[in-house]
Amino acid sequence: MIELTRINESKFTLNAEIIEMIEETPDTVITLTTGKKIIVKESRQEVSNLVKLYRYDIISGRNLG
Repeated sequence: MIELTRINESKFTLNAEIIEMIEETPDTVITLTTGKKIIVKESRQEVSNLVKLYRYDIISGRNLG
């Protein structure tokens, strides 16, 4: 799970496994595998980095306890 910020400044946690696409239009729009779109304050690169870190944590076992 990754923590992101909506345009209205509210924080939320998103399951990184259901992200299908991240694009900047110029706002950052995350499209989920369900078809739902979420606009966030973080840049496309920041979201991508959070997903990579999340996956690294899973593979390395850092989030297991």
